[in-house]
Formats: sequence, structure tokens, C-alpha cells
Amino acid sequence: MSTGRAWWRRVPPWAVDTGLVMLAALDAWINLLGEGTPVMWACAAVGSAGLFLRRRFPLAVFLLTLPMTLFMDVAVAPIAALYTLAASTRNRPLLAGCALLNATAATLLWPLSDAFDGDRTWTLVQFVYTLATAVAPVLFGQLLQARRDVARQLVEVKEAREHERALYAQTVLARERVQLAREMHDVVSHQVSLIAVQAGALQMAAKDPDAREAARTIRTLSANTLDELRHMVTLLRASGGKATELTPQPTLADLRQLIANSGIETTLTGELPPGISTTAQRTVYRTVQEALTNVRKHAPGARAEVRLWHSPRHFGVTVTNTAPTRPTVALPSARHGLIGLKERAELLDGTLTAEPTPEGGYKIELRSPARSD
Repeated sequence: MSTGRAWWRRVPPWAVDTGLVMLAALDAWINLLGEGTPVMWACAAVGSAGLFLRRRFPLAVFLLTLPMTLFMDVAVAPIAALYTLAASTRNRPLLAGCALLNATAATLLWPLSDAFDGDRTWTLVQFVYTLATAVAPVLFGQLLQARRDVARQLVEVKEAREHERALYAQTVLARERVQLAREMHDVVSHQVSLIAVQAGALQMAAKDPDAREAARTIRTLSANTLDELRHMVTLLRASGGKATELTPQPTLADLRQLIANSGIETTLTGELPPGISTTAQRTVYRTVQEALTNVRKHAPGARAEVRLWHSPRHFGVTVTNTAPTRPTVALPSARHGLIGLKERAELLDGTLTAEPTPEGGYKIELRSPARSD
């Protein structure tokens, strides 16, 4: 059944209308063969050809079929016209009147003076029969209209359910983000704050200049981490809620400060094209930040080089570090940093590569098309 319906939907409307016109013309030709007058042939031609316009002017086309119904015993043209009218209007009194008019025209004889000379009982029976015949296409047309209404309502219900499901998912996600923000604020920020306090105390109490410098670096990094953490918590709490005043996201203007506070001997060379988007600047900043963090964790004593570059078709940043000069210490890592950077690069339609160098160091490179500017 579904296959037949799908095949029928692929038939173009003009082909259906052409078939109906040909069928109506054949029906009229069979009735008028040998006894048709020029007026009858003209009414048959107008009524049959009018079916081409039944979708645009259904009522007018139905009225055009009435004369041929009065002159001859035809069925195709008036039934098709009534069906189209019933499928396109919700005016029930109009449909009832058209059905009565069609039954009356089919019952009367031409000339009209002969209509009342015969058996009136048989005339009444014929009227009831033709009225039932006229009511059938009206009912089918209304049934098609009701089916369309039900299908449209089902689509609306489905869309409403999808919207409700999406709203529920957003609510759950917002609740989870608020809970995550609370946990980050209560646990992580507390621990980082203790690190910053202890580093400050060590900086004041230590007599060794190297120890004081190390303590100062730890305190600076802890303070920066707290700032980043507060920003992340603010973003998590702002999602799904009211507008919140957010701190500015880092850009290329903050890159030198990031390198200066990294505690790593780092050189910055090159430049990026002017006017690149804020998203691209933030991605470059986060790439450099993650690369320097990895150097600090996994390559103690190594030197790093941050090279900004651009060409007519691409721009990006390359961070290369030398081999470590001191023994590495195993530090906890979820290895999510590079995954996050690759996702940021994909948002720019770019790529991120991370690979060791032949000298024992490591290189991370972000490459983005220039059209992302």
C-alpha cells in the first residue's frame, strides 16, 4: 500500500489532469455519438477541458460541468469537479448545494418540458440515486482534507515533542553545568588558593634567590589558574540562565604576558595577519598555553620557541621545544588538552598536529585556512 502511494505521489499533476480530461472527453463522446448537437458538443468540450483548471478554480470548473450533465448522462467530469471542490474547501453548505445542483441537473431532461411528463415516482428515485452519486465524491474529498489535517497535526505534535525533549535536555545540561561549576569552585579553587598562599609564604620566607623565584612563579601561575577557573565557572553558570557579565576572553594581545609568566625560556617570532577573528585569536592563545603547559610538565629545563606565521592561504602558530635538561616527574594528566585543541582547530576548519622532533623535543602546530579570518 505504501509503495503504491509513493508511486502515485511521483506522478506529476499535469499528467493526472490530462488523463482526467481525456477520460471525460471519452465519456461525453460515448453519450453524444450519433445524436449530439453542436451546442451539446460545445458544452462537452468546455466541461471536459475545464478540468485542466480544477486545482486553481474548483468552483468555476464545477459550474462548467453542469451544462454537459444536463444534456447527457456523464459521470467523469462532474465527479472529478465535485471531488476537487470538496478537497479544497471547508464550506459544508456550499458542498451540499453543489451536490444538490449536480443531482438536479442529472435528473432533469432536455428539453425541460419533457422532465415532468413521465412517471414522477421514477423521477424521484432517479434524483435520490444521482444525489447519492454526487455525495460520494464530496465525502471522499472531505475525507482527503481530514487526512491532510491529521497528518499536519501529527507533524506539529512530533515537532512539539522534539522541542520539549530539547528543552528538557537543555534543562538537565544546565543543571549539570551548575553542579559542575559548584564542584569546581568549592574543590579546585580551594586547593589552588592554598597553593598560592603557601607559595606566597615561601617567597617571603625563603633566603635562596632561586627558591624565591620559584615560589614567585608558582604563586603567579596559581593566580592565573584561579582567574581561568573563575572564568570557566562563570561560563558554566551563565549557560541557560540570565545574561552574565563575563570577563574578556584572551586574545593575541595577551600572548606576550602568557609567555612572560610561563616560567620557561621562550622566544616569540613572527606575526599573524591583521583582522583575524576573535575565535581564531583565542584558539592561537590556547594552543600556545597548552604547549607551554606541556613543556613545563613533561620537559623540565627545555627551551621553547613560539612562531606565528601566515601565507596567502593559511595562518597558524608553531610551538617547538628542545629536549628536557632535567629528569621528568610523572604528573597526573587526563590527556584532554590536545583533544580540546583539535576540537578548537576543527571549528576553524583547520588542523592541529603534535609530534616529536628528531632532536628529542616536541612540536605542536595549528594550521587554519585564511578564509576563517
